[in-house]
Amino acid sequence: MKLFRLYQLFALGATMLLFPACDGILDGIYDQPRTTTGYGFNPNGDGTGTLFIDATDYAQWTYINLHTEEIDSTRITGTDGTEVPMGENASLPAEWDFAIHRYDVKTNGGAVLETEATSLDAVLLMSSIPTGNYVSDTETQITIDMSGMMEGNILYATSSYNAELAKWLDVDTSTMPPIYTLSNKVYILRMADGTYAALRLTAFRNEQNTSGHLTIEYAYPL
Repeated sequence: MKLFRLYQLFALGATMLLFPACDGILDGIYDQPRTTTGYGFNPNGDGTGTLFIDATDYAQWTYINLHTEEIDSTRITGTDGTEVPMGENASLPAEWDFAIHRYDVKTNGGAVLETEATSLDAVLLMSSIPTGNYVSDTETQITIDMSGMMEGNILYATSSYNAELAKWLDVDTSTMPPIYTLSNKVYILRMADGTYAALRLTAFRNEQNTSGHLTIEYAYPL
């Protein structure tokens, strides 16, 4: 399985030599790029808002705290998933709700449900919080260094991962360039303290068509 993934990534690298502007050659097909320049929380003042996350760095986790509207980042320093805080006088986040690494996501002891709703308004109009099979995190391998891709040397690290929330973006590497498909669905995050949030990924590129820039609509608390 790992060899097949490695072959796909090597083929991607070869294709990128032919298409140096690979991120933008299919502009307009997958999603609408974000147009704001500010990263972090952009609240609407009613418990809803938009998150803009720069997830371009493969060696970085971005931690989101919906309770306090705070964001922290860490760097992955080893294949065992060891993380160190980023920034002067920074520390590892003590409180957080979900985290993003490129297109990987994990929760802090939470669980996630995919709904059929395609807008936050549809969820907010529901008379109760959606029920169903809430999926907890599992362990997986995430890519942390692509610099040696052309030599077949890609580094991975072990990490927790929420496969349900990761459904918000499907990355098909069986074709070159890869095909990115947004589910456009709303996901319900049940947090360890029993509170709930609604999340919807609406874009994964910025206005320059560079991938790895995520736009996330949120509502908290439900």
